[in-house]
Amino acid sequence: MLIRRSEGLQPSDITPESIWLSRREFMSALPFATAAIASPALLSACEPSGARPAASGTSQEELTPFEVVTSYNNFYEFGTGKEDPSRNAHTLVTRPWTVRVDGLCERPGEYRLEDFIRPHTMEDRVYRLRCVEGWSMVIPWRGFPLRDMIRRAQPTAGARFVAFQTLHDPEQMPGQRRSVLDWPYVEGLRLDEAMHPLTLLATGLYGRDLPNQNGAPLRLVVPWKYGFKSIKSIVRMSFTERQPPTTWNIAAPDEYGFYSNVNPDVDHPRWSQARERRIGEFRRRETLLFNGYADQVASLYAGMDLQRNF
Repeated sequence: MLIRRSEGLQPSDITPESIWLSRREFMSALPFATAAIASPALLSACEPSGARPAASGTSQEELTPFEVVTSYNNFYEFGTGKEDPSRNAHTLVTRPWTVRVDGLCERPGEYRLEDFIRPHTMEDRVYRLRCVEGWSMVIPWRGFPLRDMIRRAQPTAGARFVAFQTLHDPEQMPGQRRSVLDWPYVEGLRLDEAMHPLTLLATGLYGRDLPNQNGAPLRLVVPWKYGFKSIKSIVRMSFTERQPPTTWNIAAPDEYGFYSNVNPDVDHPRWSQARERRIGEFRRRETLLFNGYADQVASLYAGMDLQRNF
């Protein structure tokens, strides 16, 4: 697990700005980009003192180039093609932004983004992102633990789950004009998953504010789950007693379970999940249980049948 607070960390400490901002250099490289080498200074600094590296050796992994991270996205609110979000997301207005907090909590209300985003609480974390379609990236996120916001809301004893909702505004999100999904996009976590220290509310990547196509201004990042669980452009967070509905589980319950933990032993009905392709690589690699974060999160599912609770 790689975690570092953001004090003193600059974008140049991650990857030279001239590399990750230059489309010309990126496009002249091998097709689909050869992954940029992560700064050894960042990777060594990101490893907490005395902590073991994640199972797949994230401290040795290359970061996915900024250009790929921001141009190859799943964000159906802006189109179903991988390049559609980067072309269409300029219509999204991210300031001002509020998040409605409600349900089983002591402090419900409308929270401005500025109410819970404070520079001194921001952290930079290098996490893998594994898509259910079989591709993966390694991304330097910036954000704060979701549990910080949960503690502020003070959920009651009856709260067992946290539900999330994406902005629903077809004028800003042209993909919502088509009925490809049941809008607005909704997701959910069990409360103990939401409170886990790895679960991040991201506000940026590569040391910069989150681009619109990546879920600005606020998205969830749950690194041991498939990418569609990391809901984007969040406008509502609700505490519930019962398991909340989730968009892909509504659309295809036999393909997308509520938990959606990365698991090489549970195949998608239409393809195997045993292997994945890291963006920038031609070879396929073995998929790791919980995306390589098993040491940190496996205890959340002790005694559960992961084949049934997929």
